[in-house]
This record gives sequence, structure tokens and C-alpha cells, in this order.
Amino acid sequence: MNVLDWLRRWTVPALAMCCLLGSAAAQETPAVKFVSTAAGPRPMEEQTARSVVRDYGEAWRALAEASKQSRPDLLGPYFVGAARESLSQGLKNQQKNGMRTRYLNQAHSLEALFYAPEGDILQLQDTADYQFRVLSDDQVVHDEHIVVRYIVLMTPGADRWVVRQIQAVPAQ
Repeated sequence: MNVLDWLRRWTVPALAMCCLLGSAAAQETPAVKFVSTAAGPRPMEEQTARSVVRDYGEAWRALAEASKQSRPDLLGPYFVGAARESLSQGLKNQQKNGMRTRYLNQAHSLEALFYAPEGDILQLQDTADYQFRVLSDDQVVHDEHIVVRYIVLMTPGADRWVVRQIQAVPAQ
């Protein structure tokens, strides 16, 4: 086998696999708008606000990927405590029932409600807007545009803000 044949045989399939894996891993991070001016009693630093936006968006990206594949391990380091437990249980139930869900076209409007004086807890309200799709055996069984409010508690972790609790609340 000459070098050209070897390259065709091994390089093209390897590049194709890399492209496939890259596109699956590079799922788009949702749009997040953030207003922190009403938070108190402590004012929020600009760097903290940027980190919250980045990490909250990454949390929802991870949730979308975990839901798409019915894999709780894909929630990553962005969910801890009660949020991780409830989401993991939901994903396990989804997997057990042969279902998958999709969060598509996500947009989040975050408002800081409380920022602790010590900077160790942040309460947010998220008005989330997305397309929610439920699939069974690759067949869509439910497809709905949703606008829902969540109350979210985030705390700082070693290198990011993490979602500790997330709860849907009725619209006012």
C-alpha cells in the first residue's frame, strides 16, 4: 500500500469522525440576557455578572445535551445539590421510558433578585423561552413553544457559578 492509499484509508474516516464529534460537542450555548441592578443588598461586580451569564448559559447547554441523549452524566459541573438530583432523576426516568427531550431555540432573561453580602449566594428569576420537544423512538410525540419562569439559586464553585436549585413558578 502506498502512502496516498494509506492516507485515504485512515485520514478521511478519522477527519469525518472528528467533525461528527466536534459538531455534537459544540452545541450552541443559549442566549442569556442579565439585569443585576435590582440585586441587593450587595452590588454586583461586572466580572461576577459576566461569569453568571456565561455559567448559566453553559448549564442550560449541558441540560439540553443531557436531555437529548438521556444521560445524567452530561449535566457536568454546572448543577449541584438539589438541582442535580432532581434533573438526574428526571433524565433517568426519561431514559427508562425510552424518551428523549429537546430544548431548542433557547433564550433566557435573568434578573438578579438577591446577592448575599458575603457573595456566596445569588437568587435569580429566569424567564426562559424555548421550543420543548419530546421524542419516543425518534418520533416527535409532543412539540410546544414554552415561556416559563424559574427561580434559581446559584453559588460560587471552585471556578464557576453553579446552579444549586431551580424551580418553575407560576406566571404572575
